[in-house]
Amino acid sequence: MSIAIIGGTGVSAWGSEGEITTVATPYGNAKVTRWSMGGEPVIFLARHGAGHALPPHRINYRANIWALHALGVREVLATLAVGSLNPHMLPGHFVLPAQFIDWTKNRPATFFDGDDGIVRHVDVTHPYCAHMTAGLLRAGDALEQLHAEAVYACMEGPRFETAAEIHALRMLGADVVGMTSVPEVVLAREAGLCYAGIGIVCNWAAGMTNQPLTHTEVLQIMAEQAETLKQLLTRYLALRADDDCPCRALGCGEALPRLG
Repeated sequence: MSIAIIGGTGVSAWGSEGEITTVATPYGNAKVTRWSMGGEPVIFLARHGAGHALPPHRINYRANIWALHALGVREVLATLAVGSLNPHMLPGHFVLPAQFIDWTKNRPATFFDGDDGIVRHVDVTHPYCAHMTAGLLRAGDALEQLHAEAVYACMEGPRFETAAEIHALRMLGADVVGMTSVPEVVLAREAGLCYAGIGIVCNWAAGMTNQPLTHTEVLQIMAEQAETLKQLLTRYLALRADDDCPCRALGCGEALPRLG
């Protein structure tokens, strides 16, 4: 099965009727579901675990990506709940990241620890798969509220950001802020997997309004937009022509670490 969906906040229950598989990895076990979306077979992985039990900084990103690689996954579609720093990207809108700014602090962020005596460096000039992102744009051509080329700022969590942090990120060019796409996207690159993110704007970032931030508003927007998100991904799968993303020979799949 060559494509996986990593479901974040608000969609962890997707795939609950599928066949659950536990995959052993050097970093611990990962649970995935063999599922069907719109008649297309996919692997579904709930990023925060069953019942949304894991906060962003406690997610075992290395086990998750290793497991997908071991199962033969080639492409990863990742849902991302985000806050907006961009006045054109309103709550309820969808965004497709093209770049990230990493402000995480304490997460294991690589497979390449040098334990095998080899030092590896991986190019992430363009971290999100351009071919998959273009496919998502085609799939969402009927959505007026779909934004491409977004810059995603990743924070450690689980706290929300301060107004000063958001002000700094705006000056750095960030459009949206979240807590999970890094190191997930980097690990996918190291494993030779194409990775595209689909962000759902769930709130305004800290200091953008006078209102305090709550997780309740995030869940509310995700619930409202879950069906549209599912339709977007279903259409993407239906329009997807090839089992393997053609950029694997040129970009996303270039840095295979020979996992497993």
